[in-house]
Amino acid sequence: MIYVKDEKQIQGIKESAKILSEVFKGVRELLIPGTTLRDIDMWIKKEIERRGGKPAFLGYRGFPAATCISLNEEVVHGIPDERVLKEGDIVKIDSGVVYKGFYSDSAFTVFLGDEPGEDVKRLLEGTRRALFRAIDIIKEGIRLSDISHVIEETAKEYSLSVIKALGGHGVGLKLHEDPFVPNYGLPGRGPVLKEGMTLAIEPMFTTGSGEVKTGSDGWTIYTVDGKPAAHFEHTILVRKDGAEILTE
Repeated sequence: MIYVKDEKQIQGIKESAKILSEVFKGVRELLIPGTTLRDIDMWIKKEIERRGGKPAFLGYRGFPAATCISLNEEVVHGIPDERVLKEGDIVKIDSGVVYKGFYSDSAFTVFLGDEPGEDVKRLLEGTRRALFRAIDIIKEGIRLSDISHVIEETAKEYSLSVIKALGGHGVGLKLHEDPFVPNYGLPGRGPVLKEGMTLAIEPMFTTGSGEVKTGSDGWTIYTVDGKPAAHFEHTILVRKDGAEILTE
């Protein structure tokens, strides 16, 4: 079932998203060589709770942390541990907030260092651009696969592979709602978007084949060929004439 939210629910989702946005702005200062993944996760948890929210990921289907932190060839769902960030790492931060029963979800990727190589630069730029190109076309009346198609076409433009096993989703009243939002596909298919829908749009690209596997921890998803991956995500609200980014 795809939920169309009323104005009261939309306001609750916006408040949740505001907390997540504020926390993400602050956490960037910790993303430097020498910081442990666990320290980043603990800081995010503390800052979400300080603002009256709860970490939406903590305990979700048994996930043991407030944040998914994935490095380099890890795509998503990395469990924060005592590993230390180092120069040259590609770091993906993915977290969610539940506030008064309303959910938001967002992710971003950063490179640690002065200047990434051309492949990494292309990866980060292409994945981020796919997110915002998708958001640019969202409005009431388009079909869900129109989003998917724009994301896939951007991957092709940047000579990147879509990680097809993963995708976006509805969000707001639950952390994961219908519909699933693939990052590839032909346009003009699937449900018609309506004003009041809230979606997590999240392209995930790699410089390699796009094939993935799950690690021995049962959570972390890696590229099979060890190539680096990137992940960007926003919670957005569908309006009649466009999309409103709630986690910006």
